[in-house]
Amino acid sequence: MHALRIHTVSEVAGKIQGLLSKDMTLSNLWMRGEISNFRSPSSGHWYFTLKDGSSALRCVMFRSRASRTGFLPQDGLRVVIRGYVSLYERDGTLQIYVEELQADGIGALWAAFQELKEKLAAEGLFAPERKRPLPAFPRVVGIVTSSTGAAFQDLRTVIHRRSPGTRIILAPASVQGQEAPGEIIAALQRLNKRPEVELIIVGRGGGSLEELWAFNTEAVARAVFASRIPVISAVGHETDYCIVDWVADKRAATPSAAAELAVPVTAELTQWLQTAEERLKRSMRVYLCRRRDQLTVLAAREVLRSPRGLLALRKLELARLKRELSAKMRQILKQKQTLIANSAGQLTALSPLAVLSRGYAVCQKLPSGELVRRSSQVSMGDAVEITLSQGRLICQVEKGIDN
Repeated sequence: MHALRIHTVSEVAGKIQGLLSKDMTLSNLWMRGEISNFRSPSSGHWYFTLKDGSSALRCVMFRSRASRTGFLPQDGLRVVIRGYVSLYERDGTLQIYVEELQADGIGALWAAFQELKEKLAAEGLFAPERKRPLPAFPRVVGIVTSSTGAAFQDLRTVIHRRSPGTRIILAPASVQGQEAPGEIIAALQRLNKRPEVELIIVGRGGGSLEELWAFNTEAVARAVFASRIPVISAVGHETDYCIVDWVADKRAATPSAAAELAVPVTAELTQWLQTAEERLKRSMRVYLCRRRDQLTVLAAREVLRSPRGLLALRKLELARLKRELSAKMRQILKQKQTLIANSAGQLTALSPLAVLSRGYAVCQKLPSGELVRRSSQVSMGDAVEITLSQGRLICQVEKGIDN
């Protein structure tokens, strides 16, 4: 009897790995499925599950391969992959190592998406500076979505919970299919014609790229851009991005998140206003108390207690100052008069007229008026004018005598 051989876990894992590597189909296979649980951590590797109606397989695509794909996969996207099946021996996990990945049946849609995105970005439809701020307290919110979808129910529930007084106007539209773009545009235009609408939310729940395609059309993007009312886009799940997301004034990850962006919590605002009111009342009480104290101090002053008595005292003081001023002015005037009289006497004593009054005369040569101080200044026959203390004489020189 042969002895029972007990294998180690590593041996079994290695045997399975060997079998997989020898299988020509599993070592280089093409497979079609739908992506779910997609993750793209900072390492750059992609991790996801590929599933169909009844089975699912774990997949990994390393960064060197993922960087060549040209687009970021998302949950719900149908793809065709090429890779090989291997066992991750450390965890005993069977997974597919993906070397190529491409969209299945929507390659043209994805290419059209990228082309339109680049075109509209070049035209400035995505420019941050053109995006408008959302109203802080919208009273009326318009919603463009399907009336029967879960997205509308989520939006209505969250808005009414946060702000019960906010009015909602639904502009129903198909959100997928050939008719969806036209209906979405018509709904936007109807809301823009209503003056009471202050904010518009455009959106739907998640889905595949095909299901979300209405929000990737150029006509819908331009209708959102042309809206006179600010627009929030809420299309799909957090990982879903559509052209409308870049054109809208604000993008929300989900319809519920859009409702939270659209309206504040009324209860919180009410509490804030009540707190602000109490602070204002306290400040006013303090202010009034201070002003009352100031008024009490002012009222105690004499000028306010007995203004007539104070005025009488000021009148008496003014009369006294007036008398003192008059006396002082008379004294100064008398001093100035005495000074003038003294100065006049001095001027009179020094005046040439005073000299003439004592018998002296002033002699001037005619017609020049030159003052004659010496006899040599005149000649025989010259005319001279002699000014006396009283009157003048016109004389002719007959003889000059030198001392």
